[in-house]
Amino acid sequence: MRILVVEDDKDLNRQIADALTEAGYVVDCAFDGEEGHFLGDTEPYDAVILDIGLPEMDGLSVIEQWRRDGKKLPVLMLTARDRWSDKVAGIDAGADDYVAKPFHMEEVLARVRALIRRAAGHASAEIVCGPLRLDTKSSKVDVEGKPIKLTSHEFRLLAYLMHHMGEVVSRTELVEHLYDQDFDRDSNTVEVFVGRLRKKIGIDLIETVRGMGYRMREPAE
Repeated sequence: MRILVVEDDKDLNRQIADALTEAGYVVDCAFDGEEGHFLGDTEPYDAVILDIGLPEMDGLSVIEQWRRDGKKLPVLMLTARDRWSDKVAGIDAGADDYVAKPFHMEEVLARVRALIRRAAGHASAEIVCGPLRLDTKSSKVDVEGKPIKLTSHEFRLLAYLMHHMGEVVSRTELVEHLYDQDFDRDSNTVEVFVGRLRKKIGIDLIETVRGMGYRMREPAE
């Protein structure tokens, strides 16, 4: 899962990015509204954390432009605690949720998880596919109750496929959501990770759709 953080306070931006990275996300950072708008307009993100008070282009304008352009990416707005009007304006502009500064990082992580789940149509923190269970809160995976140890790349790949269960996901889409903008991307590595996942899971749940990509499917299908 790939997240964009748009926050002009460099220390806070770094703190949020570090927390997200530690939680298993791939993170890109922007420090003003114009840069944030450009990245959100040109790169595929699973969620955006966006400060409302930004230089060059304020957060409300960024969201409004994305929504006018048909961008549906989930947005978590950062607002000042004593400015309830900013919260209302953010939601009206198209933000999906907000958190007031100062905040606890765990709250931000929880809200990001919820935004990504809802965008994919999942209500629970646990996503289940037959005997396979992925806990988005703890970043743990088990098969029939037995824990499966995955690398960070393997977990991100599995999480993306499970969030989009039943959908065909191309190799290009997986690469775009597994690596940040500066990573030397190679779609061939996806095949390696899929092979490793299949061995570790031990159940035929990841289907190769010839010429298109991969699909996570229920074992009964």
